Amino acid sequence: MDKIGVLVTHKPLPYLEQELTRRGCRLFRLWESPESRRLEFCRENSSEIRAIVGNSNFGADAATIDALPKLEIVASFSVGLDKVDLPKCKERGIRVTNTPDVLTDDVADLAIGLTISVMRRIPSADKYARSGAWKKGEYTLTTRFSGKRVGILGLGRIGLAIAKRAEAFDCPISYYSRSEKPHPNYTYYSTPIDLASNCDILVVACALTEETRHIVNRAVIDALGPKGVLINIGRGPHVDEPELVAALVEGRLGGAGLDVFDNEPHVPEELFALDNVVLVPHVASATIETRTAMADLVLGNLEAHFLKKPLLTAVV
Repeated sequence: MDKIGVLVTHKPLPYLEQELTRRGCRLFRLWESPESRRLEFCRENSSEIRAIVGNSNFGADAATIDALPKLEIVASFSVGLDKVDLPKCKERGIRVTNTPDVLTDDVADLAIGLTISVMRRIPSADKYARSGAWKKGEYTLTTRFSGKRVGILGLGRIGLAIAKRAEAFDCPISYYSRSEKPHPNYTYYSTPIDLASNCDILVVACALTEETRHIVNRAVIDALGPKGVLINIGRGPHVDEPELVAALVEGRLGGAGLDVFDNEPHVPEELFALDNVVLVPHVASATIETRTAMADLVLGNLEAHFLKKPLLTAVV
């Protein structure tokens, strides 16, 4: 990949940046430009940029693609591609890749971790012990996870991995998906509302599309109810965030564990004081092992494209 121009939309994993540089790529660091100048930056360097490395927050929209006439491939450092204009890429013949499978286990692990953290109030119990409040009395009773009914929105790779982990806690599994899956031990519901009405924990694990945007709306939240828990390890826009905040503040929802938000890195401040809410900064795949494997997939896809070999994880 010697001297190939690569537009990097975000501050990358150091390992990925080092490996791209070691392979001779010329890196164009879009994240270092002010947001108001980013399209201009692309146009100024358009004669050299043949590849984009993006992520779940900064991909390749239509305007960016139009500014890069020599663009050949978008290699996303993510599974989700909602920040990549796929129809535009197809129209231009631009290849698109992502990083599936390698992050499945970590994301599923965090979903279970968030669930237990919310139900057992682990963060607030930690504060209770650290503050010395324990000396004044026992901590409040919480709720068990084992045996609770787990509903999953989207039974793809990650949804299935979450289901298998929850089964180890003797949790009955139900799900909503575009179609019924060949898993007879899991109960299928044909609408998100029906699923939410029949589970204690609702986990969002589907891809973000126009159809799944705000798939968790007020009706779904109300169906989950004041004892229910919402876990979101999908994308922020899967959930109607103002409705979620209102339900938690008003006590219409029992709790929430959130890895993703509507306008990252901004988190609704109304959630900060709630002990029944656990917030983490979009870290589901953020382990050394997984991020390194994701970087290797990005590198492998770029190398395959420019060597005219089959892509490892082609989407377009």
